[in-house]
Amino acid sequence: MALIKSVRGYTPTIGEGCFLADNATVVGDVTMGKDCSVWFGAVLRGDVNTITIGDRVNIQDNSTIHTLYEKSVTEIGNDVSIGHNVVIHGAKIGDMALIGMGSIILDHAEVGEGAIVAAGSVVLSGTKIGPHELWAGSPAKFKKMVDPSQASEINVKIAANYLMYSRWYD
Repeated sequence: MALIKSVRGYTPTIGEGCFLADNATVVGDVTMGKDCSVWFGAVLRGDVNTITIGDRVNIQDNSTIHTLYEKSVTEIGNDVSIGHNVVIHGAKIGDMALIGMGSIILDHAEVGEGAIVAAGSVVLSGTKIGPHELWAGSPAKFKKMVDPSQASEINVKIAANYLMYSRWYD
């Protein structure tokens, strides 16, 4: 059973239909929408500030979501896919964004709706990634625009697939 822990008077709020893997950890000031999945080894640590997650978000294996004490919050929109081994630290992720495996998104960065951050990228603090942009590298840089309908189709499909996968564990 996942570790769900209160800290500093905050208890995580987990939406209806969410899947939390046996060794996932959700701590403190975390609010999660409906039909989300938090996979094996993932940690959502809302001990020092707020983490807000929309609906149908998948946070894949070994990812970590955290913030800075009194300085940043993490906001993740709807239908977002966060790949394996991602770190999101005090950033804002827009609806239908895709964060590739092993990426790091630092404080006060913003990833726009339908944007894609390629695997292994490092998005530096304060970086603004616009809607439907593809960024890659370390540090991440703009590579190209992504067709909005294509991005939506890909990103929503991945989110829907992870919802399906999570139902296998019921």
